[in-house]
Amino acid sequence: MRIGLGYDVHRLVEGRSLIIGGVAIPFSKGLLGHSDADVLVHAISDAVLGAIGLGDIGRHFPDTDSSFKDMSSLKILDRVQEMARQRGFSCINVDAVVVAQKPRLSEYMDTMKLNIAKHLKIKSCDINIKATTTEGLGFEGRHEGISARAVVLMKQQ
Repeated sequence: MRIGLGYDVHRLVEGRSLIIGGVAIPFSKGLLGHSDADVLVHAISDAVLGAIGLGDIGRHFPDTDSSFKDMSSLKILDRVQEMARQRGFSCINVDAVVVAQKPRLSEYMDTMKLNIAKHLKIKSCDINIKATTTEGLGFEGRHEGISARAVVLMKQQ
């Protein structure tokens, strides 16, 4: 068994869609990034890569590579899951938290879980996603960005 920890943050900007957990969330701003900037999926992808000893998504999906421009982060997660499978690992469970002052995410959590479970090839009950605010503190509290943290447990076959 191996544990991986992931963290990601992106700036909120006008003119971009807000995608979190593979869900398009109606909001006046979106996250800035080379791909769709899905902080939750990026944090989970980093956690998986960390658990299997393969670095982080920046190493495998650099923002200098135009083929990743505007790519769905769920496609990144597919590739990360395949890297894990090729090394003989599968995901047991995910625990993650999204930190955002706004928007409220509770109504989207079940769909996020289903999306992530599908791409990790596990049951949605093996994924836990939480959302929290910072009570107005820090860059999340000032509506400048959104962050996510994730922990995964992987087993070797």
